[in-house]
Amino acid sequence: MTQKRQAEGAEQRERIDSYLQRSGLAARGPRVVPLTGDASDRRYFRVLITDGPSIVLSLYSAPFDFSKMSFVNVARLLERMPVPIPTVIGHADDIGLLALEDLGDVTLQAHLGAASGAEHAALYREAVALIATLQKRGAELASPDYIPYTVAFDVEKLTWELDFFIKHFIEAYRGVVIGPAAREELGREFAVLIEELASEPRVLCHRDYHSRNLMLHHGKLYIIDFQDARMGPDTYDLVSLLRDSYVDLPEQTVDDLIAYFLAVKGKTAEAGRFRKRFNMMALQRNLKALGTFGYQTTARRNPVYIQYIPRTLRHVRNNLEQLPRFARLRELLAAHVDEFN
Repeated sequence: MTQKRQAEGAEQRERIDSYLQRSGLAARGPRVVPLTGDASDRRYFRVLITDGPSIVLSLYSAPFDFSKMSFVNVARLLERMPVPIPTVIGHADDIGLLALEDLGDVTLQAHLGAASGAEHAALYREAVALIATLQKRGAELASPDYIPYTVAFDVEKLTWELDFFIKHFIEAYRGVVIGPAAREELGREFAVLIEELASEPRVLCHRDYHSRNLMLHHGKLYIIDFQDARMGPDTYDLVSLLRDSYVDLPEQTVDDLIAYFLAVKGKTAEAGRFRKRFNMMALQRNLKALGTFGYQTTARRNPVYIQYIPRTLRHVRNNLEQLPRFARLRELLAAHVDEFN
C-alpha cells in the first residue's frame, strides 16, 4: 500500500509540475501544499506564490474535455445568476487538471465554532437566501444547454439512492443480511416515499448544499462542489443545509430558517404543507447520506465519515417520528438499525 501511495504521489506531483511549467508559475517560486479532499476521487493542492494570490489545483482521475465538463457547464449557469462561486483560472485537459480561485480554508462548518450567535444567524440566512436565488434564477435561465435541466431526482434516481443505503450502510457497514421478503416489503415502503418526492414540482438544486460546501471568503459565502446540480423538489437544498450531517442546529433555528425561506419566496401561507414535504425529503436525504458514509468507510477505506454517522442516524429517527404515516417503514428499518427504535 505504501508503494502504491508513493507512486500515486509521484504521478500527481508530475502533473502539477507540468501545469506549473505550462502556466509560467514555475518561474515564480511556487510552493505546493496538499489539501484535505472530499468524498470524490479528485485531489486538491494549494499553490502558494510569493508575488501573487494563491490558487487551488483540482486533479481529476483522468483527462477530460474542458468544454464538456459538468463543473464548467454548471459554473457558467451560476455565473449568469449570479451567485458567488470560485473562478476557473486555467485548465490542462490532457493531464486532468483544473486551476481555481483559492477561497481559503474556512467552510461554514469550520466558521461556526468561532462565530457569535448573531454571525451564525446571519450566515445561515445568507445561505438560505442563496437557495432562493438558485431556485428563482434557475427557473428564469432554464435551458437544455445546461446539464442540470436534463437530469432530475426522478423515481429511478431516488430509488437508486435508497438501494445504495441498504447495500452500503445496512449490509456492508453494519453487516446485516436482509432476507428477500423483508427487502421486498422495504422496497414497497420506500416506493411510497419516492413516488411522492418525485412527483413534486422541480426546481434547480445544488444537490449537496451543506456546511462543508459553503466557503466564507472576504466576508461572504461562496458555493462549491456544484457539478452534480440537477432538478428536484424545492425542499432538497434546504434539507441538505438544515438537516446537515456535519452540524447540529437547534430545532428553533431550523424552524426560523424555514420560515425565512418561505418569506423570501413569498409562500408563508404554505408553511404547514411545506414542513411535511421538508420532513419527507429529509428522511430520504439522510438515508442516502448514511449510504455514502458506509460506502466511504467500507469500499473506499476512508474512516473520516464515521464520526458523522451518529448525528445522521438521529436525523433519520427524528424524521420518522415526525412522519407517522411511515410507521411501517420505521418498523422495517428498526429491525436492522437499532438506533431507529
